[in-house]
Amino acid sequence: MDTLQVVAYTSAFVLAGLALRWYMHPLRAIPTLGGSDLPILSHYAAQNFMRNGKTLLQEGYRKYHGHAFKVPLYDNWLVVVSGPKMVDELRRRPDDEVSFLDGTLQMQHMIGHDEEEHRHVHIDIIRDKLTRSLPALMPVIIEELKAASDDYISVTGDEWEAITVMPAMQKIIARISNRVFVGLPTCRNEDFLRKGIMFAVEIFQDNDKLKRVPKFLKPLYGPMISKARKTLRSATAELAPIIEERKSRMSEFGGDWTDKPNDFVQWLLEQTNNGFSAAEIAKIVLVLNMAAIHTSSNSITHILYHLAAEPQYLAPLREEVEAVIVEEGWTKAAMVKMWKLDSFMKESQRINGISMTSLTRKVMKDITLNDGTFLPKGTLVVADAFNTHHDDNVYADADTFDGFRFARMREGEGEGTKHQFVNTSVEYVTFGHGRHACPGRFFAANELKAMLVYIIINYDLKIGGDGKRPSNIYHGAGVTPAFGGQVLFRKRQDAPVI
Repeated sequence: MDTLQVVAYTSAFVLAGLALRWYMHPLRAIPTLGGSDLPILSHYAAQNFMRNGKTLLQEGYRKYHGHAFKVPLYDNWLVVVSGPKMVDELRRRPDDEVSFLDGTLQMQHMIGHDEEEHRHVHIDIIRDKLTRSLPALMPVIIEELKAASDDYISVTGDEWEAITVMPAMQKIIARISNRVFVGLPTCRNEDFLRKGIMFAVEIFQDNDKLKRVPKFLKPLYGPMISKARKTLRSATAELAPIIEERKSRMSEFGGDWTDKPNDFVQWLLEQTNNGFSAAEIAKIVLVLNMAAIHTSSNSITHILYHLAAEPQYLAPLREEVEAVIVEEGWTKAAMVKMWKLDSFMKESQRINGISMTSLTRKVMKDITLNDGTFLPKGTLVVADAFNTHHDDNVYADADTFDGFRFARMREGEGEGTKHQFVNTSVEYVTFGHGRHACPGRFFAANELKAMLVYIIINYDLKIGGDGKRPSNIYHGAGVTPAFGGQVLFRKRQDAPVI
């Protein structure tokens, strides 16, 4: 047998093995969108999904609403479910069947594993301490908001100035969020803020690279290519002296001392009895930065694009927020009373979204959904968010931006809180739904509202050029506002002093 025959027989054997594996794959019964699910060809289908994810998800929703379909990723299949019954089932499934924490980014390969006892502590603090502390934190949030806005929205006099919205909002969000996470003076350290912003970008870049790597190579390859890991080391060196100083004071003075900080790092130290190292705390702080900066800067940029492109909303929003601030001051209670502002924010989230999918879960053991769909252990499953929010059967004239849609819906009997920005349902899943809905959404909502109130009171806005809202960018299941989009800002000359 010559060499050519050996190669031919070997190739045939490998192809036969791949074909058998494909035929026996338990997900083969689920319809595929975006191309072939045959071995090798699925890689090209994954490229198609990255380029045309929005179109493919729309097609899947239309064809398989109320059931499941799948789209190819580079390293896995993504099973997508839709319809209220399936969304409700996904959120009700227990963690030992579908895991929220294991269903997210491949963080363990980029910045290392978390110890089991550390995995939930920061979520518990956000859900409990941060949310309960919001009324007390509002004064420092407002103080940092005013200082950061003056620094990054550099508009003076009565001239219109073009502001590239996304970078400016990232910096303002980073300042406000880190005032709550790490306090003064670190929250105004430009180098630390840059690390927080870059970490958010790098995690997603690292994750995209890892998707193209075979599973068995990820633990080796991840640490080698991860830019986020390098940023984490640098941020750890910056935070370590601050953390050690706080630990020293806690050892000396116990639970209280003069000028004791009231921020996330302090809550974490107290919750764990100084049990976390500086490296562990720095990792948590940067992960919080990633979540806060990525989602909130995207959200506020979407909102400002809408506000600038549809100026008819500015006057009624000003009327509402100014009246409430005069009555309640810059307080959490004031933010609750701003129904029109709340509605405008929620409608922007509905139209655009943080992602086109939500309720991301990893299947931890073989399960069968109520419609008969079998999902083997290791499957990644999500709910379709974008098309749910754009379904005319769910929202009237769903593709049209209607800023006060949810304010009107709240006027119905018993509907006052149901349609708030932070509330979730099977029909509104931007923040997920159920017990794993985003725990930081209450902080984010108050932060975003405060930013919008300040901008609405103090600036005039409009879109330059053709007057059209900058177009969104879609990549796979991701959606982001145009990064280089600009809005014209002008200092409002008759702004009330409130």
